[in-house]
Amino acid sequence: MRKLLQFALYLSGFTVLFGALALSLCAYQYFQWLDRPLNLDERPFILNVPENSNLTQVVYELGVSGYLAWPRLLLLHARWADQQQIRAGEFRLVQGDTPRTLLNKLNLGEVVTYRITLPEGRTTAQMLELLRGDTRLEDDLKGATAAQLPQVLNLDIAHTEGWFYPDTYVFARGTPMSRILLQAHRRMQETLEREWQARAVGTPYQNPYEALIMASIVERETGLASERAEIAGVFVRRLQMGMRLQTDPTIIYGLGDEFRGNLTREHLRRETPYNTYVIRGLPPTPIANPGGEAIRAALHPAEGTALFFVARGDGSHQFSDTLEEHNAAVRHFQIENRAQQYRSAPVPGG
Repeated sequence: MRKLLQFALYLSGFTVLFGALALSLCAYQYFQWLDRPLNLDERPFILNVPENSNLTQVVYELGVSGYLAWPRLLLLHARWADQQQIRAGEFRLVQGDTPRTLLNKLNLGEVVTYRITLPEGRTTAQMLELLRGDTRLEDDLKGATAAQLPQVLNLDIAHTEGWFYPDTYVFARGTPMSRILLQAHRRMQETLEREWQARAVGTPYQNPYEALIMASIVERETGLASERAEIAGVFVRRLQMGMRLQTDPTIIYGLGDEFRGNLTREHLRRETPYNTYVIRGLPPTPIANPGGEAIRAALHPAEGTALFFVARGDGSHQFSDTLEEHNAAVRHFQIENRAQQYRSAPVPGG
């Protein structure tokens, strides 16, 4: 009887030892699998996870496609690690990715991102056109025009021009266009308020909106960073002296689609709210969406005595104190020595 009991204890111990060894082997194989590279080619693989997908669907699809071995094992690991929640979007899988890194990417939402740049000096309509030209964005604006954006986006503004900050925005495929526009609007509000609080003493604006209008004019008049404050200085002095601004970009904006690239004398004489050759003071709204540097220039205009400027033809301007000097500069740069490749603004990126 004693021998039988000893044998039973021996057998039980052996069973426990065998079980422990088997469990250790399984654990070893499990962790080996967890960090074993997926079956991917050399090129990155973009995994698209639609909205309302769950981990089970994604994992089994990868298993059927041959990228992932033992998909059920990954589901068990996800439950144990509390990583069953996943994000929708595009995920870039590369050589070296493992079941563990795959699950981390899905759980943390490490989606593929793209960039879109809204350049300085564009109108809101032009920004809309840019956004609608990027098929990676979802057009949720229902065909809204620039004038309809306040209602569609629930913005507390009457006119959208000038209220969207030009910058490069990062997004994932399927991001609604409205999200980009709302982000740009918040950036503009924050930038304008910050710059308004730090404005120079003596600027002639009654409120931040008037500064935004001026910034849009400065943005459209020059693309040279070195000239922005000087251009703003000319316009500020004109406002303070009661002179008309007489700036072509405002007329062009007021003409809208009627402008065909040639500003005529008839255009200069036509009475519109944006014709600063006719009206005194600022136009009623911005004429474009200015960048931060133009806003800063409008609120920190350069000191000086110049009241006139004319394009040299290379993107820069000649500044003059008197009308006589200005007329001489006009004859020199735009009539007698007009360059064949004449331009009133710098080459983009220049």
